[in-house]
Amino acid sequence: MSVTEAKSYLAPVPTKMTLFLRSFLPWQILRFLIINLRMTVMIAKSHGRHLETKRPVDQKSTSPS
Repeated sequence: MSVTEAKSYLAPVPTKMTLFLRSFLPWQILRFLIINLRMTVMIAKSHGRHLETKRPVDQKSTSPS
């Protein structure tokens, strides 16, 4: 595609609803919370779901000699 052909295409224009939602604060707060929740879940999965428990102390090493 040449530069001349590319210039003949129009850029998409956002609808009135899209523009409204971009500036509607409650919607932005909701989106912010959802994205943060999704990131938290993703990070939790990457760290593993189970925390390591302390290993039991070896009975032989703690018994008096």
